[in-house]
Amino acid sequence: MEKGGCVYIMTNDFKNVYYTGVTSDLRNRVWQHKNNVYQNSFTLKYKCYKLVYFQFFTHIEEAINEEKRIKAGSRQQKNRIDK
Repeated sequence: MEKGGCVYIMTNDFKNVYYTGVTSDLRNRVWQHKNNVYQNSFTLKYKCYKLVYFQFFTHIEEAINEEKRIKAGSRQQKNRIDK
């Protein structure tokens, strides 16, 4: 059985830094970000603790492809997603 996944975007309080990721367990992954589980992480360094976007996909490969598409986009495109 294939497991689905989510692509998600987190930002800081000033919305000037965006982190895009993929996970099969969004609730747990956001908790990890907010509780600084990984001490050398991008989200800890830039204080990206606010979830501003997520999209669920039936297959994790679809979520990975969407993550790549979002990461290839400009900051302006990420700002539009955040609205």
